Amino acid sequence: MEIDLEYIKKMGKEKEDENWNFRTFIKQYDMPREEMDALVHEITERVSAEIDCTQCGNCCVHMGPVLDEDDISRFALGLNIPVSEFQAEQLTETNDYSSGFKFNVLPCPFLENKQCTNYDHRPKNCQSYPHLHKEGFTTRLWGVVDNYEICPIVFHVYEEVKARLWHRMRYGEDEFEWGWS
Repeated sequence: MEIDLEYIKKMGKEKEDENWNFRTFIKQYDMPREEMDALVHEITERVSAEIDCTQCGNCCVHMGPVLDEDDISRFALGLNIPVSEFQAEQLTETNDYSSGFKFNVLPCPFLENKQCTNYDHRPKNCQSYPHLHKEGFTTRLWGVVDNYEICPIVFHVYEEVKARLWHRMRYGEDEFEWGWS
């Protein structure tokens, strides 16, 4: 399974129009939400079993999680420092659509050798990334397309969903087995 981050980034650039077109297609595709989620969850489970996130860390290089108060308390506890110190030295308030805090630098200041130095206390957003196991896949496609060139799991899942659904549309088959080499 392809995990070369340079290749995945390159393919993200090359397939940008295709990925946005597929996003439009999937929003209009006549598949019940539960069936779409089940398809994505099945693919995600298989792909995730083949890719070790702790050997990548690319999300920590390019993205910053939003931390809520519980995340901040848990993370500070793991660092064995007061919450006020952690917040003052490492965090800034988000200025976008989400409320909370984010790390004040990228890559994440706690990333070392592609791994989180406070892994057992990491924020909920980090724990659930790349969020493909969640319900409502079709409501989160902006993030999926944005993460396509960052995360090998997202890359492979989105490619397989494209292959399965476009194949079904073209050939009218309900089942399609896809294998990655």
